[in-house]
Amino acid sequence: MSLVEGRVDEFRIVFAYFDDIVLGIATDIGPRILYLGFKDRPNLNLFGILPDAGRETPEGFWRIYGGHRLWISPEALPRSYSLDDKPVKVESLDGEVRIYGNPEPENSVRKEIYVKRADRGGVEVIHRILNIGRWPIKLSCWALSVMRKDGFAILPIEPCRVDKEGLLPDRRISLWPYAHLTDPRLKLSDRYIFVRQDPRVSTPFKIGVRANPTWVAYWVEGYVFMKIFEDREGEYPDYGCNAEVYTNADMLELETLSPFVEIDPLEVAEHKEVWKLTEVGSMKPEAMDVDEKLGRQLSTIR
Repeated sequence: MSLVEGRVDEFRIVFAYFDDIVLGIATDIGPRILYLGFKDRPNLNLFGILPDAGRETPEGFWRIYGGHRLWISPEALPRSYSLDDKPVKVESLDGEVRIYGNPEPENSVRKEIYVKRADRGGVEVIHRILNIGRWPIKLSCWALSVMRKDGFAILPIEPCRVDKEGLLPDRRISLWPYAHLTDPRLKLSDRYIFVRQDPRVSTPFKIGVRANPTWVAYWVEGYVFMKIFEDREGEYPDYGCNAEVYTNADMLELETLSPFVEIDPLEVAEHKEVWKLTEVGSMKPEAMDVDEKLGRQLSTIR
């Protein structure tokens, strides 16, 4: 696969083409995917770019940059905010694009992201965390996508009765200290949770779930970006979450997580997502609209 050099805002990237889907991979920071779009709409980036937003850390000022990144869960300062502001190696090999992050000596890890065509359409994104230290590390792979403003996220929470009589709980929802159930950006239904990105609301909001089925999605400007991931047994972070949404006035993050794994030195933890883009036109944060506009895709996941 040939890579085409270009730019997204101030960042140097290389474009990789997967049928109609185009990814823009940063070369001077990362590992980061800063562009997600279509061949026939090159000016529409479904990812959000925030070149100046961030926070102070003991290592210096960490920038979120935007786009798609790989973190370690659970979140902690300074571990989660290790600086990723140096050039990275990007190579194309047998139809797969590999992004190699720089070593994080303080965390004893190195992060990689591989992308290739998915077997059933779309793009498979493989997140890898290598233990470069001298003792085992327990962690969860955390895949975060910063999305374009003025859309809404969809989290599926289908009931899944766990006992014959239906006496036990079968769904999990986690809230962060700054999240309020009265937040107007949040909408609950029996099978889906919706979170709107509203540039007029400055306060942050975050919610996590044990997604069922294992996908999350974001609608914006007539398109739906869906991340489908593996349903794996095990202990999950944040009171058992495998999917989370964070939003503020500048962005919305669509997040998936792996179960905790313990990796020995030179071992790798992996977390896979399949990305799909669908043009659906207008769409409301309502269950009927989700079922109507995404019904064909959802029938292959359930």
